[in-house]
This record gives sequence, structure tokens and C-alpha cells, in this order.
Amino acid sequence: MTARASARSHAPEVTRRIGLSLGADLCWPIAYREILRRLDLRIPSTDGTSRFEVEDVTIEPFDLQKPGRYDLVIDRLTHWYFPTREWIKKSVVMDDLYVFNNPWSVQSMEKHTSYCAMMRLGLPVPRTWLIPPKSYEPSDDLAVTLRRYARLFDLSDVAHDLGYPLFMKPYDGGGWRGVSRIEDDEALRAAYDESGKVVMHLQQAVEGHDRFVRCVGLGPQTRAVLYDPAAPHHDRYTVERDFLETADARAIRDMTLTINAFFGWDFNSCEGLRSTGEWLLIDFANPCPDSQVTSLHYHFPWLIKANIRWSVFCAATRRKMRVNLDWRPFLDACEPDMTAEEKIRACGAIAETRFESDRFAEFCDEHLSHLDQVADDFFGSEAAREAVHAKVSALYPEHEIESFTSLFFDRIQAARREEPPGSVPLLAS
Repeated sequence: MTARASARSHAPEVTRRIGLSLGADLCWPIAYREILRRLDLRIPSTDGTSRFEVEDVTIEPFDLQKPGRYDLVIDRLTHWYFPTREWIKKSVVMDDLYVFNNPWSVQSMEKHTSYCAMMRLGLPVPRTWLIPPKSYEPSDDLAVTLRRYARLFDLSDVAHDLGYPLFMKPYDGGGWRGVSRIEDDEALRAAYDESGKVVMHLQQAVEGHDRFVRCVGLGPQTRAVLYDPAAPHHDRYTVERDFLETADARAIRDMTLTINAFFGWDFNSCEGLRSTGEWLLIDFANPCPDSQVTSLHYHFPWLIKANIRWSVFCAATRRKMRVNLDWRPFLDACEPDMTAEEKIRACGAIAETRFESDRFAEFCDEHLSHLDQVADDFFGSEAAREAVHAKVSALYPEHEIESFTSLFFDRIQAARREEPPGSVPLLAS
């Protein structure tokens, strides 16, 4: 035994605690926990040999000065559950917690801000207008404010400036909530009347597109999926493979990583349409993307492995949260005379650095090289089928549970056949 190996064998064990902040999630935590248990990791670090424990984060009153117990939290709640959001914010500030995703960014960066930011960088986004709400919550100052400052406008003039067809959708997003495709003035007036008190965007439709891609980013890992929004929910993530040319895959990856690094999102999804050879971003402020097997099916194993890699890397290396988002390097990298492609590549390079892509790849090669095989064994097991069954049982009527459990589990088996261990590059789309 070498002196170095001997020192490692006698290094004290330290526990890295990973907290899961969950809502209705069932399937992915089951898979995440079980694969991490089977990996049985012991990773050398500066303060000893790291071991990993996973716990559910509970909801309870908390003392602002009570020390935290987690090194990292995978958060699925703060976009809608405020007590957990405030606990996470306290823990980042006072306890150096690393969390997916930056809670201040999740709270403040709605789709409107993300559109503006990417337009500023010069990334391709369809033309978009913000329009005042149709109606308002009563308040003491509302009447005088509107009387003094609200300008009369003709909604159809805005629509004709953009051109039909167009989409009306809430400025802050919300899982397809309130999204309408508008073909003419009559449909525009009806959709606006129905929008009520919600501030809305009007956005140019991207006509004639030949690709609709949703790209999931988790740390520096990305996976581009051919997406069909008109299909039933369980078929929207298609199982098509090799549908992007190398240049397109590179552009989608760069844009996804740019958005995520810009806003401090470890885990987000980006939607883009390709029309006449150009990619246009249409929806990319999704910092708690769908993680359920009932949506992802074929792509579910990739998601679990990506989650394990990035969470273990961040916890083991004691990666620090980037609390201040620091947009200036991205803005400075985009010169006015650069093409959109050049701007995308320049921003993508900054994002790769922020996500420590090279260091991450080396870490995975040294400490997680067996993950693909361990995960493949799990996803072929009855335990994996039971995880699928648990989620299906929570969503589907009783008479459909067995058929949909089989459907999703069969798609996972197809992924195992078509993407065997070691066949998918770590940092490829």
C-alpha cells in the first residue's frame, strides 16, 4: 500500500447530508435514494472520506440562528411554498447551504425578465409585448392611478404590429396556464377578456418550424429531447434519437447553459423552435422542471443519473453558491457586431466555466465511473417498476394503473437497450 493510499484508508469519515425538499414527488426520490445507496460512495476530500446520507427536508417552524444540518438541498418547493423558500434563503445566508436553485432568482426572475435578459444578450427570442391586465384587484389608489397615468390603447394594434398568429400567455409563466394561440381580432378579444387580473404577454408565433426541442440542464449536463406539445401528456417527450445535427446540438446546449448560469439555476429546462435554420427560444424560465417518470419515461434514467452526479459533486467538493448572479461578464462578451451564433458560443463558454465542466468531468471519471452500470441494474429491477407504479397510482384512475405502469417501464427498458452503460457522453446534449 502506498503512503497516499494508507493515508486515505485512515482518513476520518465525514458525512455529507443531502436534503430532498419535496412536494408531490414520488418516483424520482425512490430511484435517487436507491441508486445512491447501491453506489456506496467513499470519496476522498480535504477533511476526510466523504460518505453521503439522504434525508427528506421537513416543514416546521425554525429559529433563524439554529445551525443547518445539510450540505446540499435539492429543492422542489420554493417556487410555490413560501415557508420552505424562506428556510432555504436563511440556510444559504447563514449556513453556506448549496441548493438547486438560487432561491432569490427563482422568486424574482419570471419569464418576463428571462425574455428581456436573453434579448439583451442577443439570443434569438420572438418579438414580445407586455400588456396591462384586463381588470384589477381593488385598492385605495387604483382609480386615481389609472385615471392619471393609464394610456388608452387598442389591443388589436399591438397584435397587428406583431402579426397573427400569436400567443397570449401570463408574463410569469405557470405550466401552460392561460396560454392561448390567437388567430384573429375576435379570438384576441375573447382571450383578453378571459385573462382577468393577470398581466399578459403577446408573443409572435414561430411558424413553419421543423423542430421543437426541450433541453433539460442539470449543472453542466444537458439533454435535448424532441418535444410534441400537441400530444397527450405522457407522449410529449418523444423517444426520437439523433434528430439534431452537431451544430444544432451545440447551440441548444450553449443556450441552455447560458440561461441557467445567468440566473443561478442548476436545474432548468429550455424550449426552442427551429425555423428556416434558426433556433428561437420561446420558454426557458422553468427552474423546477418536470421530473416525473410519467412525463419523462425513456429519459428518466438520464435525469436520475444527472441528478446524482451533480449533487454528489457539489456536496463532495463543498461547491459554493453563487449568491450574486453577476451578469456583467455575459453582457460584456456580446459585442454589437457579433452574429447570434458568436454570441451564443461566447456566453456558452462563460457558462461552462461557471459550472466547472472540466473539473466535474474529471470528478465523475474518478469517483462515479460505476454509476452507469449501477443505475442500469436498478432500472432493470422490480424495485424500479415499483417506483413507476407508485407514481402512476397517484395520478391515474385505477383501471389504467397497470397499463400505464407497463408503458412507462417498457420505455425505460428501451432506453437501457438503446443507451447502454458508457454509451452517452457525459456532457453531450
